[in-house]
Amino acid sequence: MYTKDGVDYFVVDGHIHFWDGSEENTANKYGEGFIRCFHDYQRNLSPAEWVWPLEKFRKYSEQDLMHDLFETGYVDVAIFQPTYLSEFYVNGFNTTERNGRLAAKHPDRLIVNGSFDPRAGEAGLAELERLAAEWRLRGIKLYTAEWRGDSKGWKLTDPGAQDYLAKCAELGIRNIHVHKGPTIWPLNRDAFDVADVDHAATAFPELNFIVEHSGLPRLEDFCWIATQEPNVYAGLSVVMPFVHSRPGYFARVLGELLYWLDEDRITFGSDYAIWSPRWLIEKFVDFQMPEELQSEYGVLTTDVKRKILGLNLARLYDLKVPETALSAAATPTAKMSAGQVPA
Repeated sequence: MYTKDGVDYFVVDGHIHFWDGSEENTANKYGEGFIRCFHDYQRNLSPAEWVWPLEKFRKYSEQDLMHDLFETGYVDVAIFQPTYLSEFYVNGFNTTERNGRLAAKHPDRLIVNGSFDPRAGEAGLAELERLAAEWRLRGIKLYTAEWRGDSKGWKLTDPGAQDYLAKCAELGIRNIHVHKGPTIWPLNRDAFDVADVDHAATAFPELNFIVEHSGLPRLEDFCWIATQEPNVYAGLSVVMPFVHSRPGYFARVLGELLYWLDEDRITFGSDYAIWSPRWLIEKFVDFQMPEELQSEYGVLTTDVKRKILGLNLARLYDLKVPETALSAAATPTAKMSAGQVPA
């Protein structure tokens, strides 16, 4: 838990990985390019003292993860989001099984999510059932730009994807995390387009669609969808590091999300190990809307920051929150003072 100025913040890091991008696990030039592109994000958006050498970044240890998240990173609970990339890595990049083995050692700290790929057909549906039973899944992570054979991606509107989402509803997997954000080489940028979230959210109102990376660079498209779909959430992984590198841009992105979605549908994610939660959390708690933007976006209150850092995901994942951090969520807080979300 993070405490600042006498205020406790229960922190749920909704987007972490335990990947293997080592040279031994890299299958081809695409896997090599992918991990180097990830590392470029860390180098370009982090404070200099938080940049890792590429060798460590490729494959960090269990000890690194536990230390960075829970010993020094203020995180109370973290959620693994898998990214298989089986075309690029011999044993997969960041799989449910690899994440799950670590989560099984620390069940009070780590939650493991699964994944699906509708191009796997009936066999994939059976595999989803197996994963749900083995890991008691509460959520999944979808990577719609992942390559599979000759296919360079898929959409939530595909008939097969609808079958898989229906299976998630049947299995009680209610939190659907979807990567809809910046591309990573060599994946197709258009395969991460946010438009298909609209159809899926309407078709499956019993599911929560957490749009990781908030649709960037398609923020406006995402906001117009999310304001009409009450089961669509904005995940702040990738958005968060701009609090350091481009605070004005961060203010505008966060202000737009708060205006269109309100503070109950925005969730924190560090995207570890691209970024470490400690500096993100410290800078976010200290952050305030610039004065020149407050007439449009209002000010950031402690209540809003508490919800974003953990209380919203705690609600989605049925996590118990200490009373010292729960008071801000006891009653609904007012929306940002600058305006109301359109009807």
